[in-house]
Amino acid sequence: MGILKQQSSNNLKTLLLLILFPVLLLGLTWIFCVVAFWNSDPEGYYYVTSGDAFRSYAPMVLIATAIWFLIAYAFNTAMISSATNSKPLERRENKRIYNLVENLCMANGMTMPKVNVIEDRSLNAFASGINNKSYTVTLSRGIIDKLDDAELEGVIAHELTHIRNRDVRLLIVSIIFVGIFTFIAQFAMRNFLYAPRRSSSKNDKSGAVILIIVAVLAAIGYFFSLLLRFAISRKREYMADAGAAEMTKNPRALASALRKISGDPKIESVTREDIAQMFIEHPLTKKGGFSELFATHPPIKKRIEILEQF
Repeated sequence: MGILKQQSSNNLKTLLLLILFPVLLLGLTWIFCVVAFWNSDPEGYYYVTSGDAFRSYAPMVLIATAIWFLIAYAFNTAMISSATNSKPLERRENKRIYNLVENLCMANGMTMPKVNVIEDRSLNAFASGINNKSYTVTLSRGIIDKLDDAELEGVIAHELTHIRNRDVRLLIVSIIFVGIFTFIAQFAMRNFLYAPRRSSSKNDKSGAVILIIVAVLAAIGYFFSLLLRFAISRKREYMADAGAAEMTKNPRALASALRKISGDPKIESVTREDIAQMFIEHPLTKKGGFSELFATHPPIKKRIEILEQF
């Protein structure tokens, strides 16, 4: 029942994000038009001017949004692989991994995902994808070499549970959501900085207004990225741990794996926060202090304690 509830919750959040995305972008476009064009009509009829501007920009915003989602849908696996510097792990290179993944999938009625590897001696792993065609389990070389079969089976089961619970789909959509706001803010700032200007006090005032708008857009994007972190509950890691314990019937093996991972989780190729939140242990987390308030993962020590109580 817990699994079905988690799946339903993630499906609903994904749908809401997909609906909210174009609505929010259109709202920001309208605000931009009202503020940017408020002084463009010498007669003061700025609502007409801003309305005309909005009607011109809105279709472009919707088209750009559709293109962004189509690209993300078609190339999300390649984008994640590029961001993490991962590559496919061929069966002939490591039959051990494929046997572990296949056995877990067959035992739980799941479609076999792709398997990727990150050539890094640190220990970490993550799952990604939005459907059976793109679902992927990615393991670092360190986690493959330094964990025994039971520990590695627990890690793989954890990632398969993220796939089964639809956690990975929600994470991918949230990455796309935050990414477009980052792009908009950078695009607007670049246009403001490098666009040709005429020297006049009026243009100076207009430039100041545009700069304020860009700052507001960037702030809104950051604010929504924080909201998404809280919307994507940290409970997903506890649920995935529990799912792995259920799949393998060996919770202490996963606890042992997490203990080893906690000693060296940093993957050198991972520098983006939105990508880092996908891993079994956040590779960029700073321990202690205020940063834990916004952590995307619960404390690994707490996760180990719970697993050892099973």
